[in-house]
Amino acid sequence: MSQTILRGRVLTFVSEPQAIDDVASYRYYEDGGVVILDGKIIAVEPWSAIAPLGADYIDHRPHLILPGFIDMHLHYVQSQMIASYAGSLLEWLNTYTFVEEQKFSQQGHAGSVASAFYDELIRNGTTTAVAYCSSHPRSVDAYFAEAEQRNMLMLGGKVMMDRNAPDALCDTAQSSYDDTKELIARWHGRGRGLYAISPRFAITSTPGQLEAAQALVAEHPEAYVQTHLSENDAEISYSMELYPDAPDYTGIYENYGLLGPKTLLGHCIHLNHRETGVLAETGSVAVFCPTSNLFLGSGLFDRERLVKHGVRIGLATDIGGGTSYSMLRTMDEGYKILQLRGQRLNPFASFYMATLGNARSLSLDGTIGAVAPGNAADLVVLNAAATPAMALRMATVNSLAEELFLLQTMGDDRSVAEVYVAGARAKSTLGGL
Repeated sequence: MSQTILRGRVLTFVSEPQAIDDVASYRYYEDGGVVILDGKIIAVEPWSAIAPLGADYIDHRPHLILPGFIDMHLHYVQSQMIASYAGSLLEWLNTYTFVEEQKFSQQGHAGSVASAFYDELIRNGTTTAVAYCSSHPRSVDAYFAEAEQRNMLMLGGKVMMDRNAPDALCDTAQSSYDDTKELIARWHGRGRGLYAISPRFAITSTPGQLEAAQALVAEHPEAYVQTHLSENDAEISYSMELYPDAPDYTGIYENYGLLGPKTLLGHCIHLNHRETGVLAETGSVAVFCPTSNLFLGSGLFDRERLVKHGVRIGLATDIGGGTSYSMLRTMDEGYKILQLRGQRLNPFASFYMATLGNARSLSLDGTIGAVAPGNAADLVVLNAAATPAMALRMATVNSLAEELFLLQTMGDDRSVAEVYVAGARAKSTLGGL
């Protein structure tokens, strides 16, 4: 048995913060200890209670130890097309995305991109993510094989798309069903991998393919579902042209039985009242992707409205429409979007969303998302004085809330001092650091 003890300032959440002074929503140890055994946390206490367990420990003081970040929605196959100049979602897809994803038919390409993609996640403190692969099964194999090698809890799946895309990317309703079924059997529950059935969005799936997805959901209730919803006005209009009998965009997925507590819906910006009610009723998750929404000019996510109606919410980078792998940068842009909405988001709520909040949205609380006994030791160590400008500001910080807000406003991968995956150091083992 392998035991590791970490010392530092430990912060973890137990519930969603309702205000900046909601101290009952989190546990904070100014000088704390985390005991890890065989990849899991077995104790979190003040250092005075941990010190007698042994003299050997890793000292991360004065840095903060938090749960590793969780990214609810991104496309690993778009890693080499971030920052592609386009005016809107559909132009961006046709000009860059579909061209890039065709490369994943090439032998060896998926493996090399997957390796670099996972390096970026670790550099930025992300220990779990939910990714779309391409329509090629080998892209899924490369994604989960890399996760298995690194012992990371990752979710993902093959994109199902049988129309409105280049022929080289299109599958069929039957082949997408067959491929997905084989991939679920191969990867779901293997190591720490979890599979997500992934019809890209209504525009790229025929009714026959959504029926195939519906069959997969019925046959594999253990799997997740991920797709896109109401990101862009033109997308919504085109979807309704393709599915004229649906009451609205959400109704398309509703009619095919694709909504539920394990359904992750990227964006959800332009929802009507009926759609909001359906998401709440089914327990489906609306995933907020702020850097992507700003970059593509898609619109401003209305978090307060969704929360008021009981919709579950996640937070994500949406690489490569998103412009940073960093959940810190994502929190920053999310704060700005909500400011424009008149919805001030306090920093405790931001960090909750990126950790325990996202774990709960994945129904994985108790497994990841908290520095707590029984959870996997997936952790991030943050340095709020990582750059000269941050250090200058940090000299006047007088509270934990101010420090967290500094981290989310000015932090990036340089603020991530170390990352632990199942108790093993991960960032310091990367090349070039």
